[in-house]
Amino acid sequence: MCRLLCVRSHAPFRLSEHLEPFAEVARNSREYQGHGWGCAWLGSDGWRLHHDIRPIWEDPQHPSAETTLLFAHARSAFRDEGIVVENNMPFFDGERVFIFNGELNGVRIKAEGRIGAEKIFNYIKRFERGHLLGAVERGVEIIEKRTRRIRAMNFMIGTRDEVVVCSHFSQEPEYFQLRESRDDERLIICSEPYGEFAWKLIENRSVESY
Repeated sequence: MCRLLCVRSHAPFRLSEHLEPFAEVARNSREYQGHGWGCAWLGSDGWRLHHDIRPIWEDPQHPSAETTLLFAHARSAFRDEGIVVENNMPFFDGERVFIFNGELNGVRIKAEGRIGAEKIFNYIKRFERGHLLGAVERGVEIIEKRTRRIRAMNFMIGTRDEVVVCSHFSQEPEYFQLRESRDDERLIICSEPYGEFAWKLIENRSVESY
């Protein structure tokens, strides 16, 4: 399954400060995270995106910029299928950024999308009426009821002003449980801890707005 990262800071930071350790998280993961990667960051002129089909630790063209908001995703494709750069996250619709890690079986929802993660992204958006947290809560509630088995459904969806995180898994908490490091200056959410930050576990079966 994939690895996720979000960093939001009051002060601008270099992308490399977090992409480089995140690349090591992906490289050293117990599951292969080399089916491409991507990142989205907020620049002075709006959102910027980078996607590459190579593993994050082999991509020589990591973007170099400063930002106050970063999303990154290292992909482990389900059943090694659909390995094309178009399926790499973050997905972006012009306003919202979306990254996903998980495995769902027997999902009975109708939504557009090339892969399951994109379908979940598009499904959740239909509930938004100017309230992103409420849309995620409603979407997750229905997906739970209409899915035979959820091994994990971790995702982050963000705008310029808000990041909503869903933590949901039924097994292997040491692998699937998200971590956060938060203080007055910076928020970091990642699939695994890195660096010398103070980390704590994000509660399972929770949806939270940051």
